[in-house]
Amino acid sequence: MPIAMTPSPPPSDRARILFLGDDITYNPTLYQRLTSQFDIVHPPPADLQRPAFLQHLRDGSWGRFQAIMRPSWHTGGEMGNWDEELIRLLPPGLKVYASAGAGYDWVDVFALAKRGILYCNGAGASTEAVGDMALWHIISVFRNMASSFLAARSMDPKQFSLAHHELPATSYNPRGRTLGIVGLGNIGYAIALKAYAAFGMKILYHDIVRKRPEQEDLVQAEFHPDIDSMLRETDCLLLATPSTLGGRPFLTSELIAQLPRGARFVNIARGSLVDEDALAEALESGQLAAAGLDVHASEPHVNERMVNMANVTMTCHTGGGAVETKTAFEQLAMENVERVLKGMEALTAVNGHLIKESMTNGHANGHATNGDWNRAL
Repeated sequence: MPIAMTPSPPPSDRARILFLGDDITYNPTLYQRLTSQFDIVHPPPADLQRPAFLQHLRDGSWGRFQAIMRPSWHTGGEMGNWDEELIRLLPPGLKVYASAGAGYDWVDVFALAKRGILYCNGAGASTEAVGDMALWHIISVFRNMASSFLAARSMDPKQFSLAHHELPATSYNPRGRTLGIVGLGNIGYAIALKAYAAFGMKILYHDIVRKRPEQEDLVQAEFHPDIDSMLRETDCLLLATPSTLGGRPFLTSELIAQLPRGARFVNIARGSLVDEDALAEALESGQLAAAGLDVHASEPHVNERMVNMANVTMTCHTGGGAVETKTAFEQLAMENVERVLKGMEALTAVNGHLIKESMTNGHANGHATNGDWNRAL
């Protein structure tokens, strides 16, 4: 079917913003401020499907826009991954792409950096909500909440009674247990604060960047530059680290084997970080006692082996799903593009250092290495 042509916007001296996704809902005053300063092109949903989107970029249907904003996580991403195929079609002079969402495993931030395009995420907007969800999953994996939920909803008095009498024998309080966190960024640190304050958990963490001493002291956190040493001491392993476009799983059978037998696992980061077959095998064998998963490798599908496991708690990637998060996503996306277009520093730049490196080290015609990814994350 031929793609309908969208007429190019009329010429203007004002900078232009390509607005992807749903209308602004929570910050109308801020949006009015943007419209008073910049021309905004807001394509309909049909134009965001990948074939149509790529064609509009080839044709220059939306003119030479200097910024892209995607203020809502649930819309505006219909074109799929922002890879080299898409990014090479972006117009010259594009300065910034600001999107909702904390993760950026769907966008090649290196390809953007090679073209001098700053990528800004929604860092901080979902921190409280995801932190709360993590706490819920931590409680669940220690207290057998999934089993208790299933028994109560079965409407079977025998299952109810069995859960009532048997589950306490394998349920434990989180208080005083060791929480090993992979990735102590904004969200990871918020989880550490909550787990330490609520349960008095012992906080261990592994990251490429160590927290400041005063931040560690606040939660009595112990830094492990070597993840193997952290795993050996961990009662509950929690992933709060970014994934990358096309990245390999972090949690593998080899890594799981280093945890104490009967450890727990929680993932509120990205499903692609986990080898789900290895996780299922560990749960079946008893190497892991329980798992709490807010994210899944093949969303919106969940792992068929684990879906009926009574020791696995699953939620629908709703860790950040709160009105406060949606409000802050909108605000950050709009404020980031406004600041960059006015020559100010962005609030949540992800790849600014990569742009500097590409200019300094000649990455413009090269490819990112694994070391580059590690430095980026």
